[in-house]
Formats: sequence, C-alpha cells, structure tokens
Amino acid sequence: MLLWFVVIYLLASIGIGLYAATRVHNAKDFAIAGRSLPMPVVTATVFATWFGAEAVFGVSATFVKEGLSGVVADPFGASMCLIIAGIFYGTRLYKLNVMTLGDFFRMRYNRTVEILTTLCIVISYLGWVAAQIKALGLVFNVVTDGALSQEAGMVLGTAIVLTYTTFGGMFSVAILDFIQMGVAMAGMLFIAYLVSGMTGGFGVVIDHAAAAGKLEFFPSGTWVEWLAFLAAWMTMMLGSIPQQDVFQRVTSAKSARVAIYASILGAVIYFCFTFVPMFIAYSATLIDPELFNGLIASDSQRVLPTLVMQHTPVFAQAVFFGAVLAAIMSCSSATLLAPSVSFSENILRNIYPQINDRGLLRMMRITMVCFAAIVLGFALTSESSIFKMVENAYKVTLAGAFVPLFFGAYWSRATTQGALLATIGGVASWLLVELLVGAENPVPPQLIGLAVSMFGMIAGSLLPQWVGRATPHEDIHHALHHRAAAETHHLGEHQRRL
Repeated sequence: MLLWFVVIYLLASIGIGLYAATRVHNAKDFAIAGRSLPMPVVTATVFATWFGAEAVFGVSATFVKEGLSGVVADPFGASMCLIIAGIFYGTRLYKLNVMTLGDFFRMRYNRTVEILTTLCIVISYLGWVAAQIKALGLVFNVVTDGALSQEAGMVLGTAIVLTYTTFGGMFSVAILDFIQMGVAMAGMLFIAYLVSGMTGGFGVVIDHAAAAGKLEFFPSGTWVEWLAFLAAWMTMMLGSIPQQDVFQRVTSAKSARVAIYASILGAVIYFCFTFVPMFIAYSATLIDPELFNGLIASDSQRVLPTLVMQHTPVFAQAVFFGAVLAAIMSCSSATLLAPSVSFSENILRNIYPQINDRGLLRMMRITMVCFAAIVLGFALTSESSIFKMVENAYKVTLAGAFVPLFFGAYWSRATTQGALLATIGGVASWLLVELLVGAENPVPPQLIGLAVSMFGMIAGSLLPQWVGRATPHEDIHHALHHRAAAETHHLGEHQRRL
C-alpha cells in the first residue's frame, strides 16, 4: 500500500508539472513564470525554497545531536534570508524586469563581472541540489524496504524531477509548490500529532529537550565558538541572498508589493514550521532510546524515516512519505532550474549572442539535463551529510557575489574595478584559507572571504580606475524604463498588424 501510494503520488506530480508546461511559451515564462504569480502561490514557493531535504532530514538530525545552537544556519539564518531577499528584490531589482541576477551584474558592471558572479552562483548549487537528490535516494530506499538501493533511488528521483521541470520550468515549480506544500504541512502535522501521543504530549518532549540542554541557542564558550556561530548564521542569511532560485521565486510575483509581502509571510511560515520535523525527530529518542541513540551516532539522517516506518501505521507512513516527497521534489525542481537558467542566460548567451528566444529556451532545457547529470554524479560520490552539503553551498556566494550585489544596488560609487576585486579577492582568500588551514583556523574562512570582498569593493571603487566605470543604479532603472516602454510599444504595433 505504501509503495503504491508513493507511485501514484509521483505520477500525479509529473502529470501536474507537464500540464503546467502548456503555459510556457518563451524563456521568460520558463525562468520566472512570466512574472504573473499571485500572493498565495508566491508565498508557497518562497516557503518551499528551504523546506526540502535539509529541513526535513538535515535540520532535524542536527537538532537531535547539537540542539538549537547547531541549527542557527537553518531555520534562523534561512528565514532571515527570505525576509531580507524579499524586501531587497522587491524594492531594488523587481522593477528591472530581468530574468537572472547575472543580468543585473552585467548592466551594473560589465560582462566579466556577470560571468564571474554567475559561475559562483552556479557552482554553489552543486551541493545544494545534490542534497535533495541524496534525500530522494534515502526516501526510495526506505519506502521499498531496501529493495531499491539509495544510489538507484537517486537516479530515479533525478529522472522524475527532471521530467516535469525540463518542460514546465518555473510554472511547474510554482504550481507544484502550491500543491505540495499543503501536502507537506498537513502530513508533518499529522505525524507530529501521532508521535506526541506516544511520548505523553508536546510538553513532555519539550521539557526533556530543555533538560538535555537542546534548547540553548547562544554559545557559552570562547570567542572562537561565537565566531563559528555567527559564521554559520551569516553564511545562510547573507550568502544565500545572491541565489538564482530565491531571485526567481520572489520576482515571479505579479507585482513588487506581492513579492515583498509573500516573501515575508513565506519566511515566517517556514521558520515556525521547521520546528515540526525537529519535534518529531527528538521524540524518537524518548520512544525508543536504545535504537535511536544508536542511529544518531551512526546515521542521524535515518532517525525520522525509521521512527515512522517502525512506530506508525501504514496510513501514517503513506502520509509522511507523501509529505517528504512533496517537500523534496518542490525544492529540488527549483534548484535544478535556477543554475540552468543562469548559466544559459549569462554565460552561453555571451557565446551565442544572436540566439533567439526559442533557441534560448531550448538551451535552458539542455543545460538543465547536463547539470542534473553532474549533480547526480556528485551526490553518488559525496560522503557529506545533507545538512553539511547545504550549509557549505553558500560559502562561495557569500565570499564572491554578496558584496557586488548589495554595493551595486545601494552604493552609487561602486565601480566595475571594485566588483572585480571583490569577487576575485573574496573567493581566492576564502579558498586559500579553506584549503591551507581549514577547520583549524579560528576565524571561519568564509568570513575572511567576506571581509576581503568588502575591502576589495571599497578600495577598488575609490582608487584610480584601470577598468571601465560601472553604470550607477539610477541610470540602470532609467534606461530599463525606456526599454520596457519601447518593448510595450513594439508589442502593441505587432498585435495591431496581426
């Protein structure tokens, strides 16, 4: 029964995703859903930004082992990221009417900055998407009671998500997010209700966690521990803002007002709801301490699925795995789409500048298939946990893309030379410290990269310019206003001729 439920759910998801593909007519529809999504759909898709493999398996497993201080990056940093990104994109970038963050970097600076920052963004998705694929493999392995290996499950999961996302793009992502988030939330709440009955109630679990020190948030040790704490928070909160999937979800809204309010609402819902899988996972240590403490020591990501498989009826198992699949598929589809769109629009299009819109759409789809194959290979060979895969993904964008993005939007004196020094200096310093010193360094490498990036931007912008000056953001908005008006006039003339 459980297996058939999963099969039917997957087929229904593919069907809905392919139906959404009928609304894709051009590259803009594929990348940002034609900027036409209403408030409820944008809220759901913003919520789905983070509610995937990490929130269900990674965060819950980390909380059971380390407590609240271990999950400062997610949900605390992740939810703050969505709020900041929503306000920033809604007030600064929405009116630019662009498909990717790379478009902003090109208009604000030049094509070199566009390519460098886009490469940072695309590379950061390798670990993030691999985490989703790894979680799909884990789910299929558990559901089939080991008949399907985790590796085979990863291949199957990649093929399913790739099928509907390749055809439907952001329309498929958004519509399935809206449906799947309802399934995920209802399923998780139902399992939490069942588990609370096994432990004696919510209060018993919370009291036990407090007594075990799991609810202590701030570090109580040395300044080194505080730096590590702040680094984890900032990496997720700031490093994930210059991400194409966050940008696409926010700017797919039908207006800037919807983009801002839906992002804030989605962030608040996400922050509150992420505690549900944490509660379920920690309850396992009360229900069967010997079994689950052993799992925590060996493979903590299996705590949640093992609890459901061994201590709930078949109907509850179907509800849980339906919810988990909904969360992971909605997250993985968008994170496959985002780097493919960025790479096509901001790197391949520079190689083929004469390509038309239909050709660009085809290029995006081919790139997505290639990127999925690379990610699958990385997921099959990586030994990292789901939580670490995601947490490490945003170090490169924190060091290489965050400063050019924010300084370019808010500092009129930011120049192309400053942006180049910020990107190259930030990434180079982060990599050097990471590779040469690593975890032994008292200051987290990504914070060093961020500091060097800021210094490079300020110094490079104020010193004599050896690289062409950047375009102030006021001029960008002015130029794009006229371009949008010209495009509207051209479209009107074309419709009248027809």
